[in-house]
Amino acid sequence: MRCPVCLAPDSKVNDSRLVEDGFAIRRRRECQRCNYRFSTYENTEILNLAVIKRDGRKEAYQREKLESGLKKSLEKRPYTLDQFKKLINQIERDLQKKQRDEITSQEIGEVIMKRLKNFDKVAFIRFASVYRSFDDVQTFQRELQQLLGKRSAKTKLKK
Repeated sequence: MRCPVCLAPDSKVNDSRLVEDGFAIRRRRECQRCNYRFSTYENTEILNLAVIKRDGRKEAYQREKLESGLKKSLEKRPYTLDQFKKLINQIERDLQKKQRDEITSQEIGEVIMKRLKNFDKVAFIRFASVYRSFDDVQTFQRELQQLLGKRSAKTKLKK
């Protein structure tokens, strides 16, 4: 790994630690030439996954698009960066479990909604309203009632 300060081609690893529930590795490095210390992160990537869009076009899977959509739905909601990274990893792991080279954007949306429903109910409703393209207030209300109905049933069981 190149040093970010002097651009020397060699650095040595002083320490490695698992982070993000074991889905990433943080490495502490030191430049052999200038002794500058820095950290690097190693993450898993979904490689060679093609996303089939609603109009039939195919494009390569892009983690940035997933993160962007989730950030919009989680805007002004309480969560930590670690929780967010864990959510991303869970969603990507669910996609990898399908063991296919191609996946539809609808399938990705369903996986995201499944994970968001347990992560943050408000973010789930926000995401669902865009993803499912609610045409009217009644459709939106039905989705909300389903969410609240399951929630009130759980509350009754706890009593």
